[in-house]
Amino acid sequence: MHAFPHLAAVDWLALAIFFACWGGYAWFSEHSRRAAAGLIRTSQNYRLEWAYRMLERDVRVTDSTLIGNLMTSVSFYANTTIYIIAGLVAALGAADKLINFTADLPFGGIANREVLEIKLMLVLASFVFAYFKFTWSLRQFNLLSILVGAAPFGKPGAPGIDAYARRVAGANNLAGDDFNRGIRAYYFGLAASGWLLNPVALAALALIVLIVLYRRDFRSPALHILRDQP
Repeated sequence: MHAFPHLAAVDWLALAIFFACWGGYAWFSEHSRRAAAGLIRTSQNYRLEWAYRMLERDVRVTDSTLIGNLMTSVSFYANTTIYIIAGLVAALGAADKLINFTADLPFGGIANREVLEIKLMLVLASFVFAYFKFTWSLRQFNLLSILVGAAPFGKPGAPGIDAYARRVAGANNLAGDDFNRGIRAYYFGLAASGWLLNPVALAALALIVLIVLYRRDFRSPALHILRDQP
């Protein structure tokens, strides 16, 4: 709190741009009218198709393997995030050395320890947010495996099959969406590290991340293959 008076107007403006890009894109990609044409919603449609195909199979070894692969990816990011958080906490303890290091950079140094700590806290908060999303996604994938294990056998239109398919796809969507939010936090966590140089770098990197995310979710070849390719 003691660092807030030391922040200049350009710092507050850069922070506003940073949070506007992060929060605004999260809403745009998940809840806006354009979200239906994006990679997130398109993937959700395929998860529902997967649920129907799974219920038609008497042996679900393939489905269990696929869920295991998804959980492995989430576990990798969760474990990696722990190391990043530990490194950032260590950096907070070595703030004085970091001040001397940034003083030699051509883009401008950091005035005092309090300002450096609040800038590191922004990066740390981004990765802590990512860690919570990854671990919650992992738990929801565990729930998905339970649903697969308890799934009945039947074709679309049979009693209870449609409802159960939507339940399985819904659990898969929740886990996948939280994984996407964790990945998004990684991107903006990297953008937050630009604040260690100067506020202009923070704002510029946030805008670059915004453009990269938009291109990947709404203009990427992967989306074209899933949505438009016959």
